[in-house]
Amino acid sequence: MLRVAVAPILALAVAASALTGCSVQDDGKVHVVAAFYPLAWAAGQVAGPDAEIEDLTTPGVEPHDLELTVRQTAALSAADVVLYEKGFQPSVDSAVKENARDALEVGSVVDLEQTDDGVDPHFWHDPARMADYADAIGAKLAKVDPAHARGYRSRAAALRGRLGRLDRDYATGLRTCRVTTIVVSHDAFGYLSKFGLRVKGIAGLSPDAEPSARHIRELQDLIDRDGITSVFSETLASPKLTESLAGDLALRSAVLDPIEGVQEDAPSGTDYLSLMRGNLKRLERANSCS
Repeated sequence: MLRVAVAPILALAVAASALTGCSVQDDGKVHVVAAFYPLAWAAGQVAGPDAEIEDLTTPGVEPHDLELTVRQTAALSAADVVLYEKGFQPSVDSAVKENARDALEVGSVVDLEQTDDGVDPHFWHDPARMADYADAIGAKLAKVDPAHARGYRSRAAALRGRLGRLDRDYATGLRTCRVTTIVVSHDAFGYLSKFGLRVKGIAGLSPDAEPSARHIRELQDLIDRDGITSVFSETLASPKLTESLAGDLALRSAVLDPIEGVQEDAPSGTDYLSLMRGNLKRLERANSCS
């Protein structure tokens, strides 16, 4: 395995920052590197015009599979703050440990759910937990850049308000569903259980996990017992498992967005809030929610 010395990386970081115009030295702005889309989106909302945000996971890339390039490692090394979630992207974990100046790790400020397979990293499907992370971003940026502290804290508070409305809309929309169990392609939606849904994944926490024959039989029994009429595939992952299960049981196949990343062909204006609201509409339709 090729190892890159820290000193050359730092030199590359300075060069990369000069090219992108994101360094503090160039424009006086804080440079924040976020590991994947939900973290980058929240950071952008809190940062406003006072900081530059770079998302390491480019549109269309499955974030679990991210392998950092030399340029991305250089950007991470030069950043004033790195936003990441331990255990979600091993390559980012390693780069943060070896090269980051300062970092804000999700698990240090958000109450993450424990499952039989380990910690569930997909906290952003709970808007209240997203608000907690946004508050932590605001506090971190205020500490790093005290000259703009008031703006960071104000925008974090405004974002908490928008996320609170989204949380209430989910609670209202899913309160009276005829079906309260959903079957999804992988276990990325467990945080929706706070709204009364029982979530079962065909695969596990990783989208690459292969389900056993026993697990498939258990899902088939669950679908029959709970009157489930739709199963959900997701964007950024193969629909093969979901379509196979739907075909075998004559079910409808619908699509949820795990919001781990943004599709390359996403319409203009697509963001975390619109994706979450789109998921809510699909859940209401599939589960006969009045």
